[in-house]
Amino acid sequence: MIRDLVLVGVAYLLGSIPFGVLVARTQGGVDIRRVGSGNIGATNVLRAVGKGAAAFTLLADVGKGALPVALGRWLGVATPVLATIALAAVGGHLFPVFARFRGGKGVATTLGVVLVAMPVVGSLLSLIWLAVATLSRYSSLASLTASAALPILTWVLDGRPAMLALSGALLVLVAFRHRENIARLLAGTEAKLGQKVRVSNGQILK
Repeated sequence: MIRDLVLVGVAYLLGSIPFGVLVARTQGGVDIRRVGSGNIGATNVLRAVGKGAAAFTLLADVGKGALPVALGRWLGVATPVLATIALAAVGGHLFPVFARFRGGKGVATTLGVVLVAMPVVGSLLSLIWLAVATLSRYSSLASLTASAALPILTWVLDGRPAMLALSGALLVLVAFRHRENIARLLAGTEAKLGQKVRVSNGQILK
């Protein structure tokens, strides 16, 4: 019991590390929370800093979800505990204690936990995201589509009740964090992948 609680706590703390903020500040001298969408994830880092910084942020955000779940699997925790660890890691990214609880949208960290907890499902989610992003050039649309597919793929390919509950919770969280993106998609004002922003005196110049 104590071991499981420690693992959940570690997962939340790892998830709370705001890699996007750290990478944008060290590589671009930018406070990523004040440019573009204000999101601390890889897509906004790509627009504000560049491809290298975005790639590092993406890998780090995936990794901080994958690592605690991998540790849980290695220690042989029960499936409900593993699902709780996964949810804690994503929750840390969404509401990070190290960044005043102002986090990202959880997509990369969700991918990290799913890739380890359900490798086949995670691999298919990656392909869905890539396909939609390539065709539409909208990261948010790709993320929402992949998130919507998650419970379906989990039901078909895994079926464990705890993983189904985790998938549903992750879908709700990701959709909630994308509510502004959904409004912009419907209005036709959502920024596309690769669209740059320039920063001057903390102001956003389109």
